[in-house]
Amino acid sequence: MSSLAWLSSKLSDGRIACEACSQHCKLSEGEYGICGIRKVENGELYLLTYGLAAALNIDPIEKKPMFHFLPDTSIFSFGTLGCNFSCKFCQNADISQYPKEHHHEIIGRPLSPKDAVALTLEHGCKSIAYTYNEPVVFFEYTYDTAKLAHEVGLKNIYVTSGYETHKAIDTIAPYLDGMNIDIKGHTQSFYKDICGASLKPVLDTIEYAHKKGIWIETTTLLIPGLNDSDDEIRAIAKFQADFDPSMPWHISGFHPMYKMLDTPRTPASTLARAYEIGKEAGLKYVYVGNIDDASRESTYCPSCQKIVIERHGNIGQYVTNHLVEANHCPTCGTEIEGVWQ
Repeated sequence: MSSLAWLSSKLSDGRIACEACSQHCKLSEGEYGICGIRKVENGELYLLTYGLAAALNIDPIEKKPMFHFLPDTSIFSFGTLGCNFSCKFCQNADISQYPKEHHHEIIGRPLSPKDAVALTLEHGCKSIAYTYNEPVVFFEYTYDTAKLAHEVGLKNIYVTSGYETHKAIDTIAPYLDGMNIDIKGHTQSFYKDICGASLKPVLDTIEYAHKKGIWIETTTLLIPGLNDSDDEIRAIAKFQADFDPSMPWHISGFHPMYKMLDTPRTPASTLARAYEIGKEAGLKYVYVGNIDDASRESTYCPSCQKIVIERHGNIGQYVTNHLVEANHCPTCGTEIEGVWQ
């Protein structure tokens, strides 16, 4: 299914500029964007996956991961084919890279924005996540769905690599409540060689979306030998602490995937070290993921250090929320930042 990719503009030389992401593709007739799902046909840019979900599930919101956003609730999650990155460690490469590796074939289950909202309500979910692949590449589909969701009181979350243009953020901001943005590393070489992208636009997106009032949590997947040095971990933590120390940072363990099957898993000791570096940098809320570590998955009051949200088991399996009056520590009354209702 295809629909006009209206987040675009026509150039004087006849090409069309896609204005969704920071790859800034400028396309001639018949050309596809880097994402593999935006194509110029008959002088217009089209989104080829509109209304076609390649993956959908009902998830605990903690799995996104979002720990300070409606904890212990379910979220309707879906994504399409395509991605503007080419991460060698992608855990969803079977859908994100599918068009580029299958001669631009488009597949998916029909799911209109109206149907997505209806299923969210039917299953008692409080929000919708645009996830599994990069949401900005199917922007118009996410926008239409988010707008309908907002009208019936549902919240919307992007799980993203952070390559949204300012125009994309400005357009969807009235309906987008939260984002989990990957900070995949803190060097240009890592982004270029491993992800097919650049670092600066990601950091810019975090700051810009935050200024627009969108709740932001970040995630870093630590890969042995590539982005797990103390210096790089400290650089990520410092960027975030200098910018907003109350923005939660999720540190996840790598396991062999896609084109990095020979790379070893991240040791638990690396995650523990990164956790301490984040705390030392001044971050209030640091979490580890992809391992069972209840002490580093739980939320602590930054003032009295008492646990205010307990988590253990698989992500989202066991969550006990002790917050009272929506967002205050029951022991000392300190406000815990987040979206609680």
